[in-house]
Amino acid sequence: MGRAVKDSLASLRPRHSGGRPASEAAERRPAVPPPSEESVVDNAVYADGARLEPESLEQTYELVREHRGMGWIGLYRPDKAAIDSIAAEFGLHELAVEDALEAHQRPKLERYGETLFIVLRPARYVDPIEVVEVGELHVFVGPDFVVTIRHSETPDLRPVRRRLESQPELLRLGPEAVLYAILDKIVDDYSPVLRGLANDLDEIETQVFDGDVEVSRRIYQLGREVIEFRRAVEPLLDLFSSLRSGFGKYDVDLELQRHLRDVEDHTVRVAERLDSFRELLSTMLTLNAAVVGQRQNEEMRRLSEASLTQNEEVKKISAWAAILFAPTLVGTVYGMNFDDMPELHWALGYPFALALMVMVSLTLYGVMKWRRWM
Repeated sequence: MGRAVKDSLASLRPRHSGGRPASEAAERRPAVPPPSEESVVDNAVYADGARLEPESLEQTYELVREHRGMGWIGLYRPDKAAIDSIAAEFGLHELAVEDALEAHQRPKLERYGETLFIVLRPARYVDPIEVVEVGELHVFVGPDFVVTIRHSETPDLRPVRRRLESQPELLRLGPEAVLYAILDKIVDDYSPVLRGLANDLDEIETQVFDGDVEVSRRIYQLGREVIEFRRAVEPLLDLFSSLRSGFGKYDVDLELQRHLRDVEDHTVRVAERLDSFRELLSTMLTLNAAVVGQRQNEEMRRLSEASLTQNEEVKKISAWAAILFAPTLVGTVYGMNFDDMPELHWALGYPFALALMVMVSLTLYGVMKWRRWM
């Protein structure tokens, strides 16, 4: 874990050094507005693995000093007064306090003197709407305190407290054990998210082969969720690397080392599965483009066939129209009532007109057959 935390855990001294009385130390703290208790979701002091129940933040500070124990304060979207009170008591750096007040921080681990400031991004899968929600959790870890600040509904840290309180030997390891348990909880909560994403991928695969026109939008949406989820997971690998680098130098408890390595292994597996999800989504996007292209080609082929069929029908109609038009033209000429038409008084005029009609029609029929219009 953090170097300063290791050094401090070795002695677990009270926060106000030099033998100064607690009352005198309290007088030297800068004046801050009274803290709001509404944002405090859980507040306890642990001395030798046992839980003490303070009634307020001020009493928490007194119990930490009096029992030389560890204070664990859980906050949910706290106001500035509550954070300022905690910052004044535990000496939190102003830059870390500023980050803690504002959400939308990237996962990171920063060291300010004896205090570690960690930003974590928990996640959950909302099954009714099939969406991944990524939250935000800030953790301050010091020599004798842990402060957790949630800016989202997840994670619920009550099971973490109950687990540690049921294992006093683990709780006696101090703030580092709490940090381990929080990391373990967040990484464990990634598993249901992976299952939800895997189920979505199976559904998308079915949609792709069924030719669903809406599948492209879903692929893009799921791709964005996977990328956002990976941004929450990937920085944890560097965080664990930073924590692991101090194992030997700061004599970290062996059992705690094993726990942290186990959580790191789970994180690596989560990151690897997310990489495989991204590759599958890329493959599905390419496959969907191919399927859409094939469908468009088939549609164009069907349209071309329909057009050819229509052209053939138009040709037949046009041919018969031309054949019928020739007799009509002859009949029209012979139907005109002019006195100077010699055919009107010709005895063979009528048979000739009929023969002319038949001859012209047969000639046109033969031409159309030769041109394959009929």
